[in-house]
Amino acid sequence: MSRILIVDDERSIRNTFEIFLTKEGHEVFLAEDAEKAIDIVNEHKLDLVITDIIMPRRTGIDLLTAVRIREPDIPIIIMTGEPTVETAQEAIKNDANDYLIKPVSKENLIKATQYALERKKLIDEKAQLENENAKYRLNLENLVKQKTDALQQAINGTVETIVMILEYKDPYTAGHERRVGALSLAIARKMKLCEEEQKRVFFAGYLHDIGKLLVPSEILSKPGKLTKGEFGVIREHVQSGYELTKGINLSRPIADLILQHHERMDGSGYPLGIPGAEIQLGARILAVSDVIEAMTSHRPYRPGFGIEIALEEIKNNAGILYDEEVSRAAIELFEKDKYDFSNVENFLLI
Repeated sequence: MSRILIVDDERSIRNTFEIFLTKEGHEVFLAEDAEKAIDIVNEHKLDLVITDIIMPRRTGIDLLTAVRIREPDIPIIIMTGEPTVETAQEAIKNDANDYLIKPVSKENLIKATQYALERKKLIDEKAQLENENAKYRLNLENLVKQKTDALQQAINGTVETIVMILEYKDPYTAGHERRVGALSLAIARKMKLCEEEQKRVFFAGYLHDIGKLLVPSEILSKPGKLTKGEFGVIREHVQSGYELTKGINLSRPIADLILQHHERMDGSGYPLGIPGAEIQLGARILAVSDVIEAMTSHRPYRPGFGIEIALEEIKNNAGILYDEEVSRAAIELFEKDKYDFSNVENFLLI
């Protein structure tokens, strides 16, 4: 059953239309002027409005405008006993759905009503489909987010386990990987890198020393100075790290960053001795983070130097050993933003 409002200042027309439309199975509301019609529109959910143009105080065009503001999808049929081109144009301009000339026959009334209600049905079905599609998209987005969050947690757990194994093997550098990963992420954010690159740098920082799992423990924890041969074994950890991580299926590979994190801008680094132009930006970030963290931390063979000396090393060698832009971002983090390693002991990307 459709709800139809008839608006006309002539009672005989209202009553006649009510009889016609009620017999067609519709629920009919009657109003003799625009004010009462607006009240009915506000109180009831209507499917169609049929209104005369010329009425006391406010015209049918005024009513059409008011209804459109409140209920833009209700079809409206305009009637007039004084048809002119101007009134027809005004009705169309104000988005009337049909235009009837009085006297309106039962046949024309029923035909116009059926057409308008079919249009309203299509509009309602379209709105319902759009609403269902919106709900479906929202549910799909929520499911994707849940799956993504679960995957991220799984990745986090795997990375954390690897770091714990590495720390167990080399307890003297416990927390180094976490701090390098967190500082690398902070530098990447400072440089306004994209989110995917931030994640890539972070995980590479967390796993940059994974190759040390293959280095003998007696060399890693040796309290004295390393021999040339032992240092050569230590250096192999970057190649080992590359081999261990090249199969990790993240959105962007991290193995290359791990391989290059000991390369230097002037080509004096290892294992490849490549110059700055060939070193990936993420690896340049890791290099600065690794040096700062290592210099500020205690080792079996020396005490920590402190953040001031570590930053002095970066300042003195920016553009020589370390990337200038990365160096500038790292220095600003500590000197202006008051970055503090103590806040990242249990940090892991969410």
